[in-house]
Formats: sequence, C-alpha cells, structure tokens
Amino acid sequence: MTYDIHIVGGGLAGSEAAWQLAEAGFKVRLSEMRGSGDTTPAHHTDDLAELVCSNSFRSDDADSNAVGLLHQELRALGSLILREGDRHRVPAGSALAVDRDGFSAAVTAAVAAHPNITVVRERIDILPDTPAIIATGPLTAPGLSERIAAETGRDSLAFFDAIAPIVHRDSIDIKTAWFQSRWNKGEGTDYINCPLDKDQYHAFVAALIDGEKTEYREWENVPYFEGCMPIEVMAERGPETLRFGPMKGVGLDDPRTGRWPYACVQLRQDNALGTLWNIVGFQTKLKHAEQVRLFRTIPGLENAEFARLGGLHRNTFLRSPELLDGTLRLRSRPNIRFAGQITGCEGYIESASIGLLAGRFAIAELRGETLAPPPVETALGALLSHITGGAEADSYQPMNVNFGLFPPIPGRTKKADRKKMYTDRARSALAEWLAA
Repeated sequence: MTYDIHIVGGGLAGSEAAWQLAEAGFKVRLSEMRGSGDTTPAHHTDDLAELVCSNSFRSDDADSNAVGLLHQELRALGSLILREGDRHRVPAGSALAVDRDGFSAAVTAAVAAHPNITVVRERIDILPDTPAIIATGPLTAPGLSERIAAETGRDSLAFFDAIAPIVHRDSIDIKTAWFQSRWNKGEGTDYINCPLDKDQYHAFVAALIDGEKTEYREWENVPYFEGCMPIEVMAERGPETLRFGPMKGVGLDDPRTGRWPYACVQLRQDNALGTLWNIVGFQTKLKHAEQVRLFRTIPGLENAEFARLGGLHRNTFLRSPELLDGTLRLRSRPNIRFAGQITGCEGYIESASIGLLAGRFAIAELRGETLAPPPVETALGALLSHITGGAEADSYQPMNVNFGLFPPIPGRTKKADRKKMYTDRARSALAEWLAA
C-alpha cells in the first residue's frame, strides 16, 4: 500500500494522529516497534495506546480544571482517544479513569480496522525523508534517538516517569479501609481509603526513607519530573511532605472515628471489573520485595496481593521551544513533525492532544492549505504555545496543561471566579477557531 504520511510510534499521540489523518482521507503507514520483537522497559503488551502508568486521564471538570477543559476540546475535535476513554470509563469521582486493557484494545482495534491505516510492526531507526510524524514517546529506541540527537545537535534530555503499584481488590481489608471520594465527590465508591494515625504515619515515612531502592545506573543521573515524583523522594523532603501530598487525610471521614485521619492512603479502581486498584501517588523506585514488605504495613493492606509493583523508566524529550516551529515541524527538516511526550508535554491527554494537532497540521499541509494554530486562550493552544516557544528553552521541562499556560484574564477578578472565566473564554475561542 502506498501512503501519504508515515507515523512512527503507536502510543496515544501516534494513534490519535493516524486517526485524524485517516478520517480526513489520507493513507497512513503507522510503524510500531512493539510486536516486531522489540519492546520497552515500561510496556507489557503490544497494544497501541497502552497506558503504562496510571489509568487516569485526570479531572473531567471542564468548568474549573484545565485538564477537563482539554478533554472537552478533544471531544469537540473528534478525538479517538477521548472517544474510547469515555467508552471504557471506570468510577473515579470527578476524574476520567479507564479500564486500561479495554481502552488500549479498543484503540488498537479501531486503528487496525480503518481502511486508510496500515499498521506495521517494525522498528524505525532513521528519520524519514517523506512527510512524517515522530511520536515514539518517552522511550524512543536508541537508534532513532541517536539520529534525532545528531539532527538537532543536542543531546536528549531525560527524566524519570514512575509507575504506581496495583493491588487485587479482594486482598484489601474493608473492615479497616472504607469507600469514599474526597469531599464525597463522585459516587462515593470511587476510592478505597486506608487510614494511618500519627505513629503509623511517621513509622511508615521512616521505613520508606530507609527502604532498599533499585540502584541507579550512570545514565539515570537525571532530574525527576515534579508531577511524577517517587514517593520515597517526596518523603526525603520532610516528614510531613506526604501528609500534604498523596497521603493527605482531609475531606475523608473515617467511619470508625467520624473524623479525618492523620494520614490516608487512597486506592483508585484500575479496571472495569473493579478487581484491580492502584495505590494513588505511590510511584516508587523501591525494590519489589521492599515494596511488598512496606506497603503491607499500611492498615487495610496487611494481606495485599499485588498485580503489579511500582517502577521507574527513563523518558527522553526534545528541547522543543527552539527545535520545533508553531506547527510542530522540526525546523531543520520540515517534512518531519514531532508529537506526544517526546515534545515535552506530560500526561496521557496532553500527549494525545499534541498528536491530534500534529495530525491536523499535516492534513492542512497535504491539502496545500495552512491551518492556524488554535488560539492560546484554549487548552490546546496554550499547551501548543508552551511547547513551541512559550517555555524557556534552556530550562525546558515536561509540563502538564494548567491555567498557568493560559494568557491571564485581564483586569481584577475574584480568585474564585477566575477558573470559570478561563474556561468560558476558551470555549468561545475554540468555537471561533472551528468556525474559521
């Protein structure tokens, strides 16, 4: 089959870009190395759009949260990732969490069945000379990474992404733990809560700091991404850090006392059946045996059986603000666009968003047209602007979408009203962009 564009990488960004192009009538070759005999340290399947970390797409609140607004914008633009995310939703309060296996299998099936997409299981080690989108993600194969580094004249930057453990639901002691969403948002059964008193908390923190960690290799001497900090690294910042982070007890009423616990560990449903639950915020570099020993000291998890233990993998990303133009093209080789986490966006939805935009920019170019970037007042536009020039190149680090990327609301406004003003303005701006 001949093709109009070559997409390298079948993660969330590559799958979304392929879908957008195929739906517009263009022939796509989608190359994915998993399934060809190659894999990565983080993936467990050959499915496209596999979720290697959390199963959460984070907040789905489009009125007061930048991530929820991004969800809404993607739905408006016909996103495959959001379509299948909605279809494979599992309870998670005001968040959008998905059955990870069902979600990835559905994306794989949709992409493979599209008459305009040919999925080829192969590793690509060169930069294509034809129109292409590189969406190989944070675990780009060494050969292609070397070619990218040679082309850009820069060494790849790197950070760690951390994986939280997953527990079998029937091994959690519900006599000690209880179901409740923080502040009673959602259905009330979206999270399982394991309370710790003051002595239990401080004993846990001390054991966490002293626990045996996987040793670093030389290439791992790089900074962590703040949004995915290993729990033991957070604990080392101070004895109370976790109690104001992933182990905060506020908004949770222990039914045994009627009060908020001193600290609390939350678990969130990880699959549609409700048989697997992940420990929220507990990404870690502890050795596996140490994880089992330590996490079983948490009240309610004394007999926990783990479907997956935590881990870390190395991520690479471009210095995008100086290397990519406003439509995600590599300035030195404009036949190539980059998309997804390799551009320095962080998060599943952000990755899919940049994939969608790369696909739409490529559609316009293949038609001989020009597509104006989405307005910076939108979530899509704010994220794109940050990646392609809004960020300081010398200190560029991976970034989730947030209202700090948006142009400020002019004039004096009440803090309580500001988020709604951002989202109202964004919806108007997106509507105008789509109508243009």
